[in-house]
Amino acid sequence: MMKSRGNALQLTYELPAVNNEATRKRVEEELETVRIFKRIGIIRREAATTSRYEPRLQGSTHAVSKTTENHAVWNVDRELLMERKAVMMDKALMCLSELERDLIRQRYLDTDDTYDYLVCGDLGVSERKYRRVKAQAMYKLALALKLEVLA
Repeated sequence: MMKSRGNALQLTYELPAVNNEATRKRVEEELETVRIFKRIGIIRREAATTSRYEPRLQGSTHAVSKTTENHAVWNVDRELLMERKAVMMDKALMCLSELERDLIRQRYLDTDDTYDYLVCGDLGVSERKYRRVKAQAMYKLALALKLEVLA
């Protein structure tokens, strides 16, 4: 949008409204996915091979089943996707301030069962500042990773 200020024109850009709750939820899900991937990797799919003792009494479809190939392709694609997500998360975390980065790492990436008040105490900040910094960090991560949910 252009605003007129006397003889000068000023270009203004308004950020779209973001649904904070849904955005926070998406970022938290992404953080948990990355944490699990970094901890244990992916759980690979395997083809189940069981023999039947009864004959199959249906007509020939001439279709070739490629379950092993499909599972192998899924495993490789899934691992590449998860590695890409982990790299993007690391890059996004490097864009945050040191306090925001420490907060996100301690709360979401380092351990499974960490509570806000414990991280708040470890960082030496008040609960109010902790909530404010956490909300800012979540917003920045959502924008960096393109996870924001518009209102």
